[in-house]
Amino acid sequence: MLKLLLKHLIKKGSLTVIHSNGIKKLYQGLEPGPEVTVKIHNKRTERLLSFNPSLTLGESFMEGGITVENGDIYDFLELCVMNIGWGQQEHWVQKFLAKSRKWTRRIAQHNPISKSKSNVAHHYDLSDTLYDLFLDKDRQYSCAYYMNENESLENAQNNKKRHITAKLLLDKKHKVLDIGSGWGGLGLYMAEKTGAKVTGITLSEEQLKVSKRRAQESSASEKINFKLQDYRNENDLFDRIVSVGMFEHVGVGYYKSFFEKIRDLLKEDGVALIHTIGRADGPGSTNPWLAKYIFPGGYTPSLSEVVPIIEKVGLYITDIEILRLHYASTLRAWRRNFNNNRIKIKELYDERFCRMWDFYLAGCENAFRYGGQLNFQIQLAKKQDSVPLTRDYIVEWEQKNS
Repeated sequence: MLKLLLKHLIKKGSLTVIHSNGIKKLYQGLEPGPEVTVKIHNKRTERLLSFNPSLTLGESFMEGGITVENGDIYDFLELCVMNIGWGQQEHWVQKFLAKSRKWTRRIAQHNPISKSKSNVAHHYDLSDTLYDLFLDKDRQYSCAYYMNENESLENAQNNKKRHITAKLLLDKKHKVLDIGSGWGGLGLYMAEKTGAKVTGITLSEEQLKVSKRRAQESSASEKINFKLQDYRNENDLFDRIVSVGMFEHVGVGYYKSFFEKIRDLLKEDGVALIHTIGRADGPGSTNPWLAKYIFPGGYTPSLSEVVPIIEKVGLYITDIEILRLHYASTLRAWRRNFNNNRIKIKELYDERFCRMWDFYLAGCENAFRYGGQLNFQIQLAKKQDSVPLTRDYIVEWEQKNS
């Protein structure tokens, strides 16, 4: 079964597999691509890879059941994702598993308030040191905004904060709600740059500790407040609402209540901006390995899932920007930093954790390069004239604050 699956899959590049019995098998595509050799160390791994590769591949790499003999895990995943493309699993086993996950995704993404907090803690309440070792200095853990491919991660993340702030048309009179405020970097930037009053909410206790400390040290300390709270429990009114990298954790079954909450919290002339990972190939399901080990309850939506909900709750979509390869570049920088600090991270956790996160970062980068993953910035308002007629105001504000 595994040999048939690989023969069917490899159309670009080549894959040499050293099977558990020592026999080498070459799977050669007709088009150029990466040339990779992997070794499968036991029969059990071969059987599991045959029937559920989306889950088994990552688990086997974590546990040492499969190793990359030339190149590294990035090269192997590049070969795989390049050949799979936009999740178009043509083999019948993969088609069946993909459909099954789509049918059950509302159960997998059941995110009531209590479960949302535990899902967030699974990923964001890890060692505080870990994030210092691979993120930028401001700890921006979302897609950066690259002006060119050679730009540093620090500059690209600063570009992202500036770009979002420009789209929100902020000034010192505004009250801002930052939903999913992370370690506080965006909220601090907005308060310090514009004088706006910012409230940041998060479900991560570790992130909250850092945010509060940073707020106390900020020159705009009186303008910013962070608190541990679910967005569904907020009842104040705001001139501006922003959410960066949080919508992926909302869950399909909660999209309507999320946008209803945005509408209810937004003043009549207010503006909101949602920055989220999305998919280009229509509604789907979360990769099972990613859902189990990295982001439980997480899901990246297609525009066709989000836009109808926004229409139904009575909000105007005033702008949509699609960031395509920006996240691939961001993930490449994160993975480089991670592997440069691998010895320190192994001391925090262990080798299995390092392999798990290497697989996560390498897999996600390839998903953005070849697998139809991208990033949406959706600007919303209650009134058509809440933002200028053209997008020139964005560039003008960025140029003034570069």
